[in-house]
Amino acid sequence: MLAASTASGKAKRRPEITSWGRQNTNSDRSFPNKRKTRQCGRGEVLVNRILSKLEIEMQPGMRELDTAGIAARAGGEVLSRYFQTGVIADHKNDVETYNLVSVADVEAEQAIVEVIRRQFPNHAVLGEESHHDDAKSEHLWVVDPLDGTTNFVHGIPHYAVSIAYYHQGKPKCGVIFNPSRDDWYEATAGGGAFHNGKRVSVCSSETLDKVLVSVGFYYDRGEMMEATLAAVRELFHAQIHGIRRFGTAALDLAQVGCGLFGAYFEYQLSPWDFAAGVLFVEEAGGRVTTSLGEPLPLRKTDVLATNRVLHEQVQRIVGPHLPASMR
Repeated sequence: MLAASTASGKAKRRPEITSWGRQNTNSDRSFPNKRKTRQCGRGEVLVNRILSKLEIEMQPGMRELDTAGIAARAGGEVLSRYFQTGVIADHKNDVETYNLVSVADVEAEQAIVEVIRRQFPNHAVLGEESHHDDAKSEHLWVVDPLDGTTNFVHGIPHYAVSIAYYHQGKPKCGVIFNPSRDDWYEATAGGGAFHNGKRVSVCSSETLDKVLVSVGFYYDRGEMMEATLAAVRELFHAQIHGIRRFGTAALDLAQVGCGLFGAYFEYQLSPWDFAAGVLFVEEAGGRVTTSLGEPLPLRKTDVLATNRVLHEQVQRIVGPHLPASMR
């Protein structure tokens, strides 16, 4: 077991989340205002309490993006509470004792799914913790209630809720939310990518010696770790400005879309890790494929995201190092 706390043993005070989305009056897009609550006729007490606290009312006929936003806010409220007080984590198996899960992950997913099913009771949900519907369902929500669990457990405020809605196998909208910073990333198919209400785009760099590259390490500390390190070494030889490893795939992808990174790669991710982030990158003008340049499947896979211009340059480096187990 592992507990996150301050050196003094007292939980640190962190900003309280009080609304869905951040109002940004200086941008070309803003999020909906808060609304007074009415009690839902059904659902878990947890979600009723969260929606009441946040003064959010779910309206009949709400579109998928609005539902995703409220669901992310509900999940984020759960995470914020545990992040303030500290949380006990366990490992998912006895071999990978560094592959962590906590009650915060599970409770946040429950809150997110409850919000979705109040609005869309017949839609399927593919989640990291406890919802494993068919990924080929016509209407599918792909949910990561806490991307960056290790950061979260250690008190590092770099983690996210990630929610995407897929229709007939295609992403239609996605939301990524870092509740510790009230930081919002959203995208809709054909509608662009937005960070805190402001439209964003990938960087315009044409050569690797002009960019930072982000990387993720899967839990495997054998072949996959060595392959990742080999690719990083070769990227350094290509004179990149540097490597960044922040431990939250959804936010790494979002930051490619915002133009902070020229590229991001990881040799194994699950659909909930990348579903919303892929749409965000693409709507920001970037490109996302496997490390070999193939279309990304909605299952465990390797992921390469770039500003599009650099895609083949990065692919020529990371593709050959892809572990045989992922080919």
